[in-house]
Amino acid sequence: MSHTTTSTSRPAGHLSGARGARLRQARPKVHPQGERPSRRARLLGWIFMIAVGLYFLAPVYWLIVASTKSTGDLFSTPGFLFAEFNLWQNLVELSQRENGIFWRWMFNSLIYSGLGSVLMTFISVISGYALAMYRFRGRNVVLAAVIGSMLVPQTVLAQPTYTLLVNIGLNNTMLGVLLPSLVYPFGVMLGYIYAQSSVPQELLEAARMDGASEWRAFFSIALKLLSPGAVTILLFAFIGSWNNFMLPLLVLNDTRLQPVTVGLSGWSQAAITVPGLQTLVIVGALVSIIPIVIVFVSLQRYWRAGLAAGGLKL
Repeated sequence: MSHTTTSTSRPAGHLSGARGARLRQARPKVHPQGERPSRRARLLGWIFMIAVGLYFLAPVYWLIVASTKSTGDLFSTPGFLFAEFNLWQNLVELSQRENGIFWRWMFNSLIYSGLGSVLMTFISVISGYALAMYRFRGRNVVLAAVIGSMLVPQTVLAQPTYTLLVNIGLNNTMLGVLLPSLVYPFGVMLGYIYAQSSVPQELLEAARMDGASEWRAFFSIALKLLSPGAVTILLFAFIGSWNNFMLPLLVLNDTRLQPVTVGLSGWSQAAITVPGLQTLVIVGALVSIIPIVIVFVSLQRYWRAGLAAGGLKL
């Protein structure tokens, strides 16, 4: 009673003649990377990516070109064209200005960003791990508070934080800049997502059955599994701390405690009346991005894997 229609179930690649050719032509080309877009879509994509690349790279190129110019050439020559090479002399003037205070600012930024980002990463990872692995009363409230705090801009919190630091006597101290930077809701959320996707509950149960304490299970097992995510949080924390401006500007009055962002901002304001400071501000800005480039390039193998894992989970 049942009949099989073999002619309709055969794939188009087995058909011959004009019908098979039409079916093969109508079928979209599928490549291992996915469906290949049309030529117009690829062209628009290339134009968009080139425009985005120029938007981000043109200021960096201008900064490099301007750093090699003297003060006179900076305002008398085209901005994107090189003039007489004066970079080494600019670096010497930058190092000798006010007894080398620029390098003190760089050292302060390394302390605030290096030490601060390491502590911030540890707090974020262990907080996200606790929220992901343990069930306790008020857990959902804490998660909602973390997500809600991500919506509040840091600049809005700068003035209340400054008032609190003044009340407890930590204004104009390095601790007054370090302590507020240890709280990073975005890092806690990333740690929570990485812990959910990377640390199986069965592995922790096996560790507990073998007699491992909760701290030993975290430091011996979970922390190794969370290392790609921790590197991603560390990179975000380092860049955020390095670019931090508003809170150090409010908290620090002593110029020898300021980070490089605040110090260069002061020079930029003084450049209106002091000739030659414009060039030093530009050279200082170029030097100040070198640590970020070093950290970004040296950690890219880890943060790309961690970012991909977090993106898949999100």
